Amino acid sequence: MPASERAAESAQTRQPSPSAASSAPPAPVSMRDLLASCAAASAVSTPPRAVPREGTRHGGSAPRRDAA
Repeated sequence: MPASERAAESAQTRQPSPSAASSAPPAPVSMRDLLASCAAASAVSTPPRAVPREGTRHGGSAPRRDAA
């Protein structure tokens, strides 16, 4: 068998046909796994909250001072 025929044959055996891939039913997923994946996706896609700087109150720019 020539090398070109072997390469063509091996390429056909590695790639499943589209009809075979779509006929297999999806694997069942538990509700626990589904919720865990949603929580992970939310954690990854949500930007971190801004951390307030020390010495400021309610977003104000002046630091809090004690009454003397």
